[in-house]
Amino acid sequence: MTVEIKVPVLGESVSEATVAKWFKQPGDAVDLDEPIVELETDKVTVEVPSPAAGVLKAIAFEDGQDVGVGAVLGTIDDKAVAASAPSAAAAPAPAAAAAPAVSAEDALSPAVKKLIDENHLDASTIVGSGKDGRIVKGDVLAHLENKAATPAPASASASAPAAAPKASAATAPTAAQYPPRPIGPREERVPMTRLRKRIAERLKEAQNTAAMLTTFNEVDMTNVMDLRKRFKDGFEKKHGVKLGFMSFFTKAVVTALRELPAVNAEINDGDIIFKNHYDIGVAVGTENGLVVPVVRDCDSLGFAQIEQSINDFGRRAREGRLTMDEMSGGTFTITNGGIFGSLLSTPILNPPQSGILGMHKIQMRPMVMPDGSIEARPMMYLALSYDHRIVDGREAVTFLVRVKECIEDPDRIMLDA
Repeated sequence: MTVEIKVPVLGESVSEATVAKWFKQPGDAVDLDEPIVELETDKVTVEVPSPAAGVLKAIAFEDGQDVGVGAVLGTIDDKAVAASAPSAAAAPAPAAAAAPAVSAEDALSPAVKKLIDENHLDASTIVGSGKDGRIVKGDVLAHLENKAATPAPASASASAPAAAPKASAATAPTAAQYPPRPIGPREERVPMTRLRKRIAERLKEAQNTAAMLTTFNEVDMTNVMDLRKRFKDGFEKKHGVKLGFMSFFTKAVVTALRELPAVNAEINDGDIIFKNHYDIGVAVGTENGLVVPVVRDCDSLGFAQIEQSINDFGRRAREGRLTMDEMSGGTFTITNGGIFGSLLSTPILNPPQSGILGMHKIQMRPMVMPDGSIEARPMMYLALSYDHRIVDGREAVTFLVRVKECIEDPDRIMLDA
């Protein structure tokens, strides 16, 4: 019987995708639900699982071709057996020495295998988090980060290295994630990916449609850093996630949005739509481009829930496993260029939102205190880009000052004061 492999529903307003790569070729055996082809949309990459076990019979679209929702990508013969598979008459191996059906190397996608080969890694040493223990790109990156952070043992009797740290949306990039390009021709032309094209379109759309302006301030991080230092160990032990700065800034943003609703609104067909919910997008950089997953109803979430959501989004963003729904419907965005070392920037709006907060690097700077003394304090520049069509300068400045107040005196967030 022939089973069709179809393009799944890709999400709201997404009708097309590009075939990024096939994991199998005609004649290869496939298992039920095994990833068989990767599709790239203008928001995420999607792995299409095999609808049946059998042999891949035919491929209808090659890598790089566009496909619509519901299109038949290929077919599977669920009664056939791959030509390379051993016959049933072959003598069975002794039960005690039975070999696994698929080796770790065979289970790798081309992109993952390329990353492993480029960094001269042993796939058997990497713990997979995908289906049935399959190694995904995020596992390789986490392995590289842990390898770079863990010193080699002095002797064979040295203790084993620590477990790989959990990925986070706020994890700084490592040299292993950005290896130098190999020597090649003086120029190289490659087609833009669908995701990169969409990013370009949305950024240009923001510049063309919004009256975009940016206001700046700086925040003293002393009290938040002290609070985090005092509670981080107990917080992580209780909730299983590290206490970062993003939860503080998310809560501070929600406090400010409640008081200045225009920053949480949008313009639609000549009307202003005020949002009475607080769905905060968190910008995450990946090797394929910037994506913005959305943490829903942040006003009703605790610090641990926000950190857990951001941590999960960051990991799955790097693995290319975010869904369309998880990246749509945000009311305001936070982006943290500080993890890359940025001291100051002017973030671009994420349409149709009217505001985006830019966080930056924490740096010790001399500050004049209220009593006239000078102290070295951990300072961060903040930037609020806003749509001047709907947000007045007074509202924008007041919003940023309110965020500053909440971070410098975090008790305000706890008490909603």
